[in-house]
Amino acid sequence: MTSRVFGAFILLVTAMGASIHREIGAQQSVKAQDAPVPVHFTDIRKTAGITFVQDSTESDEKYYLETMGTGVAWLDYDQDGLMDLYFVQTGPTDAYKPAKPLRSALYHNNGDGTFTDFTEKAGVGGEGHYGQGVAVGDFDNDGFPDLYVTGYGRAILYHNNGDGTFTDVTAKAGVADQGQWSSSAGWFDFDKDGWLDLVVANYLDWSPKNNPWCGERKAGYRSYCAPGNYKGLHTKLYHNNHDGTFTDVSDKSGVGLPESKGMGLVLADFNNDGWPDIAMANDTWPNFLFHNNRDGTFTDDSLISGLAASEDGRYEAGMGIDAADVDGDGLLDVYITHLDFELNRLYHNNGDGTFTDVTYSSGIGNKAMLLSGVAVKFIDYDNDGWPDIVQANGAMVDNVSLYHSLVSYKEPLLMFHNLGNGHFEKASDALGPDFIRPVAGRGLATADFFNNGAMGIAVNCRGDSPELLRNDVGTANHWLEVLLIGTKSNRDGVGSVLKLTSEGVVRVDQAKGGTSYMSASDPRIHFGLGKRSKIDSLVITWPSGHVDKLTNVPVDTIIAVKEGAGIVTHPFPKVHSR
Repeated sequence: MTSRVFGAFILLVTAMGASIHREIGAQQSVKAQDAPVPVHFTDIRKTAGITFVQDSTESDEKYYLETMGTGVAWLDYDQDGLMDLYFVQTGPTDAYKPAKPLRSALYHNNGDGTFTDFTEKAGVGGEGHYGQGVAVGDFDNDGFPDLYVTGYGRAILYHNNGDGTFTDVTAKAGVADQGQWSSSAGWFDFDKDGWLDLVVANYLDWSPKNNPWCGERKAGYRSYCAPGNYKGLHTKLYHNNHDGTFTDVSDKSGVGLPESKGMGLVLADFNNDGWPDIAMANDTWPNFLFHNNRDGTFTDDSLISGLAASEDGRYEAGMGIDAADVDGDGLLDVYITHLDFELNRLYHNNGDGTFTDVTYSSGIGNKAMLLSGVAVKFIDYDNDGWPDIVQANGAMVDNVSLYHSLVSYKEPLLMFHNLGNGHFEKASDALGPDFIRPVAGRGLATADFFNNGAMGIAVNCRGDSPELLRNDVGTANHWLEVLLIGTKSNRDGVGSVLKLTSEGVVRVDQAKGGTSYMSASDPRIHFGLGKRSKIDSLVITWPSGHVDKLTNVPVDTIIAVKEGAGIVTHPFPKVHSR
């Protein structure tokens, strides 16, 4: 995961020159848009009462673990209609013994712009566990979201008891991933039996005993090693047995057969056949695309799909990943982040099982070449109806400036604004000083934590306090958010396809599993509407096959839709800051 040599820089400059005409043509083809709405992000962490600090466990031994950072999750754990916040923490190592016990942190949303630490009461601190990522899903369909926390050596499954507390049910469930190094995880219903299954991305075969010296042998120059120094591990797929236990079907399904160096994953239907597939970002390894065969098995279509490598055939340092329909054709496109001197890649879904690298033609190009992209999330931050891209950045090597003078360890967030039809421009500098304050960004998750239609951002920063960015977008554009409540389908409605028609404009989204990098975002599906103030219809196709077609859908609000029943009553209190 270390920075790439300057030879890569030369290759990128050459590619840039060859692609300039494509970028110009793409920008000229963008249709006229409404006047942009000014947006400002404000970091309210201090006033919100968030005191969590991520411990990097940094040591002179340069343990590979140290550089990974940890994830963050939004979840409504008590079902009061407000998004709560969970930060994953690290743990002690052979080379690092913290003065105080390290714990992950669960913060309850008080509904007034502040949060209260409920970790001890909830029982989700995970003391002694070297945490990495987090996935949120209601695995037993009881109406309360559960937590799966990945980590080095083992993972933890916390069952939500529905009374503000959680119970560690890892041993009973059989999902400990014992002896592995799990990074990201995600919930989805791969066999559509109405129960959420679990995918776990495992990373490298590293241990303190297998930690060679990398970098120059002089004071201050020891560096974290590259992933090429280690063998990869294998992906895990756990099938839900409907009784609180899971069966490891990794090899039987085909998902666990290839070696991987898994970092981020997104679980969604990429070929519109009604069955969820698996896309995974791998570090210096071919990215994965597993096609769901509808019989409990998957086919590895990574190479033939075009998603495995860059346009020029290179396997890059894949980390964060997300999927969205960026151009309005009804198909999910894929974005994957990479390190400095590489490009963050946007892959267009061709609708025939293949993807085309449109990084340059989309306008993204080399605009972030000196940044190390870590986490990524599609977010319509200005509610204009087009999914934008927010990305957390930060070099993996804390002394990177000793090796590359153009690169910094701490880096600003990045926002690519979708101009329409999948063409982007960099918009970071217009979003306020808090947005572009350099940080060692790692996990990133988005949520409407004020319940006002404005998607905010939480970033877990390595060795530092997190960022909690409030979106001050205002009310110039309209919006809708949808909470799914499955009945025949899994309770979270993961795998559902939502088709919204507003004044003749059609937008399609899916309830996806995974996304970002070791993090979990607001499960509610968010639609920006721009200036359109009327919704003609909202059609939801559930994993069970049931279709709900809703008309007279209100705008500028959050609705709960229950499978087979339509819109139902659910609290979504507006948050008013103190």
